[in-house]
Amino acid sequence: MTDFQIRQANENDVKLIAGLENKCFSTPWSEQSFFEEITTNDIARYAVAAAGEQIIGYAGIWLVTDEGHITNVAVHPDFRRRGIARALVSSLIETSLNEGVDKFTLEVRASNKEAISLYRSLDFFECGVRREYYDDDGEDALIMWKT
Repeated sequence: MTDFQIRQANENDVKLIAGLENKCFSTPWSEQSFFEEITTNDIARYAVAAAGEQIIGYAGIWLVTDEGHITNVAVHPDFRRRGIARALVSSLIETSLNEGVDKFTLEVRASNKEAISLYRSLDFFECGVRREYYDDDGEDALIMWKT
């Protein structure tokens, strides 16, 4: 088991978050995008999973009226299947509930069975498909909601 702590992301985490994003995704967000999300986007909230000085995971959500749109969830490949993604998403949900959000949504690759299983275990359900959602390969995304 890996010891880690979940905390709010800050601008000092941006470079490490962007590096992790590059490890995890074929079409990563830029460092500048994360900088803007964390420092200037009033509707964005980001959490990181830290093991000492290392960022081993992060997740983001946008709060739009009473809805939370989970934008990103990533865990370093060497630290997967240790409850980190669950802790990150749960932390975002808890924080958002305290800010008046009571519905949550996300898109997930249709082929990402592990992530779909995680989201289902957190009471998300599938309610639609975004055809050819992902730019890198045109894969569909499942739309999931938690109410």
